[in-house]
Amino acid sequence: QVQLVESGGGLVQPGGSLKLSCVASGFFFGSATMSWYRQAPGKEREAVAHIGESSSWKNYADSVKGRFTISRDNDKYTVYLQMNNLKPEDTAVYYCNWYGHGNWGQGTRVTVSS
Repeated sequence: QVQLVESGGGLVQPGGSLKLSCVASGFFFGSATMSWYRQAPGKEREAVAHIGESSSWKNYADSVKGRFTISRDNDKYTVYLQMNNLKPEDTAVYYCNWYGHGNWGQGTRVTVSS
């Protein structure tokens, strides 16, 4: 079955950086569009970034453009989210997703606070 395992979250000060990882299994990763979403306390889950199967296409939410970078390693069945210049409003649980499918991992918590 489809499994998505996120890691890399933690507590970081404003302006800091984190790199999230998501290891996928149970489907052919190399042909899948992958996404990162996040859900802040009391808010709905929102899309953060998407990446096409060959990494030639990427799309970002306006709130993270210029600060976050999505990438992937198809050999490792892994998608990454490099987050720089983090802000308190980036605090959320981050999830990866096989775009268009309803499978979710447990998420990884990111807290941006001084």
